[in-house]
Amino acid sequence: MTGRLNSAQPYALGLYRIVVGLLFLCHGAASLFGVLGGVPGTDGGTLETGTWPGWYAAVIQLVCGGLVLLGLGTRGAALLAAGSMAYAYFKVHQPTALWPMENGGEAAAMFSWAFLLLVFTGSGAFGLDRLFAKRSAEERKPAAEPVAV
Repeated sequence: MTGRLNSAQPYALGLYRIVVGLLFLCHGAASLFGVLGGVPGTDGGTLETGTWPGWYAAVIQLVCGGLVLLGLGTRGAALLAAGSMAYAYFKVHQPTALWPMENGGEAAAMFSWAFLLLVFTGSGAFGLDRLFAKRSAEERKPAAEPVAV
């Protein structure tokens, strides 16, 4: 059983990355473009351009969510996303109450830890990171030495 689960690990990690990236991208798209219900409490509205910290967080959500979804620059994008969600939790949610259940910071805490995991694991299967890594490894292979005739 353990052997089968271990062999499926890259695929499970790839699917995990895709779902987390898509959900994060949706938060950014909702805040920036008003899709999927828009910003909560605004009847489908968007954030005003340049407002701190919400608009910048939404840009990070959109860009990093897209990169993580595609598996392109996964570790760097996940690190930026994890940091932005940790900031959101400690600066926006935590001052109102200690526990995420009390302060409405469950999503920020979960996204922060989800992205931190991806920083250490990488993209898993189905990511463009792996495709580009294979191509660059093939380019670095030394050419076969000429054979004397």
